[in-house]
Amino acid sequence: MGLNGFVRKYAASGVSRFHMPGHKGVPLHGLEPLDLTEIKGADFLFEADGVIAEGEGLTSQAFGSAATCWSAEGSSLSIKAALCMLRQHFGRDITVASPRNCHRAFINGCTLLGIEPEWIYPSSPRTLLCECAVTPEDVRAALSRGGIDAVYVTSPDYLGGMADIRGIAAVCREYGALLAVDNAHGAYLHFVGDKHPLDCGADIVCDSAHKTLPVYTGGGYLHISSDAPADLRDLAKPAMAMLGSTSPSYLIMESLALCAEELHGSLPERLRACCERTAEVKSLMRRRGIGDLSSEPMKITIAASRFGYDGGELADMMRESRMECEYSDPDAVVLMLSPYNTAEDFARLEVFLTGLEQREAILHPDSAELFAVRPERVLSLREAMLSPCVNIPCDEAEGRICARTAMSCQPSVAAVMAGERITGEIIKILKRYGIFGIDVL
Repeated sequence: MGLNGFVRKYAASGVSRFHMPGHKGVPLHGLEPLDLTEIKGADFLFEADGVIAEGEGLTSQAFGSAATCWSAEGSSLSIKAALCMLRQHFGRDITVASPRNCHRAFINGCTLLGIEPEWIYPSSPRTLLCECAVTPEDVRAALSRGGIDAVYVTSPDYLGGMADIRGIAAVCREYGALLAVDNAHGAYLHFVGDKHPLDCGADIVCDSAHKTLPVYTGGGYLHISSDAPADLRDLAKPAMAMLGSTSPSYLIMESLALCAEELHGSLPERLRACCERTAEVKSLMRRRGIGDLSSEPMKITIAASRFGYDGGELADMMRESRMECEYSDPDAVVLMLSPYNTAEDFARLEVFLTGLEQREAILHPDSAELFAVRPERVLSLREAMLSPCVNIPCDEAEGRICARTAMSCQPSVAAVMAGERITGEIIKILKRYGIFGIDVL
């Protein structure tokens, strides 16, 4: 029957609902009849042994994992649970090394669990907030200093940059470190080649299914590799239960269940076709001299400033042509594609790109210098984040200690971490990304 079969049968049963949710299945919005709670037969996400366990098993088979747990709170819950699992696996305080382009969920998880990250700085120059082209050799340099238990990498990053996970995994194995990957933007990668972190040697992988697969917002996966330490499989559900809500959305889980069925059907073929169609758009961009910052096969990141446009301006121009981007900043415009984009969507995008007039590039000559700064750590993340603070204008913050990791949403990547001293360079980065006030101690 599966979760969707159970829910639809229950919705049609006419049973009086003396349980949550409060809408009682009355179709005020339209989906209420299918929105349930943990009644008999509907299973319970964190102690699944029925229809949810069945769906998770089907998902695990599709990805080839040792175990896959559903998340109704996106990769944010999966990331925090992964950190908790690592802490429990080692049974002591741990050190996790990570590039600085990590999502706020990683920072919040470290704060809650008392983990102080060891930042990995890439050897290649960094000129954008979201990018962090960390290489296996960068990871080796960090691990060679000793004292690191696990490595955490974001790949793909928000702009579509992809790290060499296979190479990084090999280095981690060499040094006996576990590898966790935030693959929030790449759930589809397993079905279009061998680029998914599970296929490349990662131990734990966090996917936001909703970003690229037909899943409601908030649907995600926590994968454990068959090559990972066996105890991680047993630690996953308790960690998610500790950090997650006791009221996971059944609508989200129903969409995860349906997606699992689709992944065993025609969806992989449709994903591959979408990548091919996206490649045609990328080819058009190359012919026009429009830069694409994404190496991801189902994402396009227009290098707006290099073509003479502020990213926000270009996003507004796209809106006038009836298109809405995922994200824009002064340098880039991010477009996320999927098999559910129509032929008309692709044609509209190609018409826009074909007609886009090239201008003189907008240069930021100080970018490499700004992002080369390695802020001074004065307090731990936990000490700073849990201390009283005040909010002041960024222009008045030089020399102060950051109290709340400063970032915009999206992309939820930090310009400065809690506990770090704020410099003039950091203030310039904050303002470039539209952050004009900051919490300080």
